[in-house]
Amino acid sequence: MRPMRGIALKLASVLVFIVMASMIKATTAHVPAGQAVFFRSLFAIPVIVAWLAFRHELGTGLKARNPMGHVWRGVVGTTAMGLGFAGLGYLPLPEVTAIGYAAPLLTVVFAAMFLGEEVRVFRISAVVLGLIGVLIVLAPRLSIVSGDAAGMAEAFGAMLVLGGAVFAALAQVFVRKLVNTEATSAIVFYFSLTATVLSLVTLPFGWVWPTATEAAILIGAGLLGGLGQILLTSSYREADASLVAPFDYASMLFALGIGYFVFAEVPTRSMLGGAALIVTAGILIIWRERKLGLERARQRKAMTP
Repeated sequence: MRPMRGIALKLASVLVFIVMASMIKATTAHVPAGQAVFFRSLFAIPVIVAWLAFRHELGTGLKARNPMGHVWRGVVGTTAMGLGFAGLGYLPLPEVTAIGYAAPLLTVVFAAMFLGEEVRVFRISAVVLGLIGVLIVLAPRLSIVSGDAAGMAEAFGAMLVLGGAVFAALAQVFVRKLVNTEATSAIVFYFSLTATVLSLVTLPFGWVWPTATEAAILIGAGLLGGLGQILLTSSYREADASLVAPFDYASMLFALGIGYFVFAEVPTRSMLGGAALIVTAGILIIWRERKLGLERARQRKAMTP
């Protein structure tokens, strides 16, 4: 285990994914979300395949023991990606990032509902705290007094991003089931493959011919998406998940910087305050998960003859 290398890889993956999201955002005025999902997924595949070949893992990366599990994970994950990409066209990048933090909180709830995982008072309290933060971020978008077109569009965008977070949490539940039978490399590869195919369903609903600049940006976003997956997976090879997971929240710093300097987006106090609550709740859940993991490990060791 090389913890500092793991942290560096995790931070690199977070930065790559935020840059990818900003590139998608730059095309939202003309390119529909379904088409962006297609580019993001298709051009991630050669990067992932090259990585698997370099690591001599093509055999495991292309081996699917539970094909329908990959399909369902693909359906849910593609829906989450499409809703998130659509929301980027309506809301500032830091706000989309903050609302997206609802996903790991909801994963705790869905894991208890669908996987039978035990959730006690501490984690329930952390989830409630985080969801209060989400409501604080959402409140200005949903408190539409004037009812003007801009306010309605922002409210619609907020609902899209929140819906994306819900589906992203469901996707994590599917992943938790898949890891029991599938290699991580297979999960990464087949998600990109299924997302590419599923995104074609949106073809009749208004795909456009992108400009040369838009095409270059979308292809670049896809390549970065593949690179981000590699960096993320590699970070968990180098260090414990409980160590590197909190660095997910560095994405807010990157989103604030890119939002301000690239898109001239100035964060509001409510967005920053709500995001702070969400991040605090997320870190508390990660800390609790780590503590529970250590307790389970000690119990297994004590039971070993």
